[in-house]
Amino acid sequence: MSKETLISNLRTIKDFPVKGILFWDVTTLFKNAACLKELEDILYDMYKDKGITKVVGIESRGFVMGASLAVRLGAGFVMARKPGKLPAETLEESYDKEYGKDTIQIHKDAITEDDVVLLHDDLLATGGTMNAAYRLTRKFNPKDVFINFVIELKDLHGRDNFPADAKLETVLQL
Repeated sequence: MSKETLISNLRTIKDFPVKGILFWDVTTLFKNAACLKELEDILYDMYKDKGITKVVGIESRGFVMGASLAVRLGAGFVMARKPGKLPAETLEESYDKEYGKDTIQIHKDAITEDDVVLLHDDLLATGGTMNAAYRLTRKFNPKDVFINFVIELKDLHGRDNFPADAKLETVLQL
């Protein structure tokens, strides 16, 4: 299988979640066992030698490959969620979105200074959510932080919104 095959298995939905947005749906990759395996293999190869100790999945599509990759890497899995979804004490970071303001939280005891963290989500558009997750993760003072997306929408230049030293990689660039 190839990256072209993964791309051909993606679905696009016009005007979702709001009019004027073309939504790239990764659930079609998740429901296809061969695509899911290929995606997991690609992600594992990208990070197997980085010393990752925690994978942070961004709510909610980042949970799927994030958890799978954590198991494969022998790392722990941490959920980054919207307010009110995590039961214990949290740290949080707020950010602006294309159509509003939001906040993301992680449990206070989820990451330590000894961790090497991989942040994972499905799609890089403008980068607002992940940039907040990146700033939030940095509050824990881990040894290192990597950022990964399944898809990057290059025309939106979301990568440009991260610090120059951010270690950001994507599987598919569209």
